[in-house]
Amino acid sequence: MTKTGSPIVTDMKVIPVAGYDSMSMTLSGAHAPFFTRNLVILTDNAGHTGIGEIHGGNYTCSALESCKPLVVGKEVGAYRSILNSIHKAASGAPRAEGDDGEGIQTLDISKLKFVVKSEWAIECALLDLLGQYLGLPMCELLGEGKQRDKIETLGYLFYVSDKEKAKNLPYLDESNSTDPWFRMRRNEMLTADKIVEQAVALQEKYGFKNFKLKGGVLEGTKEMDAIRALKKQFPNGRINIDPNGAWSLNEAVNLCKGMKDILTYVEDPCGPESGYSSREIMCEFKNATNLPVATNMIATDWRQFYHAASLKSVDIVLADPHFWGMNGSVRMAQILNDWGLTWGSHSNNHFDITLTVFAHVAAAAPGKPTALDTHWIWQDGQNLCENTPQIKDGYLEVPKGSGLGIKLNMEKVMAANELYNKLDNHDRDDAMAMQYLITDWKFDPKKPALVR
Repeated sequence: MTKTGSPIVTDMKVIPVAGYDSMSMTLSGAHAPFFTRNLVILTDNAGHTGIGEIHGGNYTCSALESCKPLVVGKEVGAYRSILNSIHKAASGAPRAEGDDGEGIQTLDISKLKFVVKSEWAIECALLDLLGQYLGLPMCELLGEGKQRDKIETLGYLFYVSDKEKAKNLPYLDESNSTDPWFRMRRNEMLTADKIVEQAVALQEKYGFKNFKLKGGVLEGTKEMDAIRALKKQFPNGRINIDPNGAWSLNEAVNLCKGMKDILTYVEDPCGPESGYSSREIMCEFKNATNLPVATNMIATDWRQFYHAASLKSVDIVLADPHFWGMNGSVRMAQILNDWGLTWGSHSNNHFDITLTVFAHVAAAAPGKPTALDTHWIWQDGQNLCENTPQIKDGYLEVPKGSGLGIKLNMEKVMAANELYNKLDNHDRDDAMAMQYLITDWKFDPKKPALVR
């Protein structure tokens, strides 16, 4: 009997795409009218198509293009060797200008592209192909296989500025939508009452029972007022806040002490100061407040995680697969579960391919993951796939088909690519939109966006 291997990759396409966003606020400023992503589309000689999605921008797009000779012509089943060859090639390359190794410990958004690894979109597309070849969903190929059929998600709340103050910027107007949430999400929401209205609308549409507020926008006291209002509205809900390290240690302790019955955990409450790293500062925060701490800023690779774990700086690691890869994210989940800690995943603006990746990775995570972040609710309706998984009753469904279990709509993909090609800038720039609100605004990791 003739032995045959797994299919061979015959083609790799990299397609940059863009979608619409709200004027959402973070420590780094205001989201621009558009967000960008890069898609990887692999085909093999068995007639299958595998897809992946990663952060946008020219830097990441070029990195993906350079990987083509290391992917095309290779066997799908050897995906680990393919990724290893990419890692070896990348390790020999000189460090890119602006990459100082700091990652996003101070949320310098321009450095996010150095934390995200472009090859994880290739990993995803290869696993999609392998799953189709084996007739298994992607989650069965990760870790110890599928652990659950649906994934608990949280309502990701944002302060949103008035897009009319940036009249020259083409923010999407959904005021005529028949969907109450779609109408709301493009409008100004800068008070505690408006944040509660936002949460109520999200619960009505998606069934969320838990919520996270993106902080680092207003004074800490005002943001904590919003947290108290949310807890009053949802007394049984798990309520969290993420100021991206905007607060000093003293401020963070003063704001959060005595909040144990209101806050389930705090994500990255404080950053580096007085010569100490975020890992040391967050350890002191935990000691002073006895509140659980989550991060996607101080443990973005294995070396950082070693130091964070040694200092007991974090309880919940939000291991975004775009930072860690699909296998790496699940490996982190396994370690955290063995150590009695908690796994979760952070997100960025994304299309429905990434939403599906989150479903599969979380489905393979052992133990009891924390409710997952997802920006999808802010992009919902801009689907690039025919059969996007849905969020119902606060849970994200795991597709039942083989591989990722979704199919691209190439007409929509090319429309998103056309939008991308019309943009003057493909990299994320939250300062640009922010300067319509505050003249000469500049990012400061220790000043909330609207506190100047």
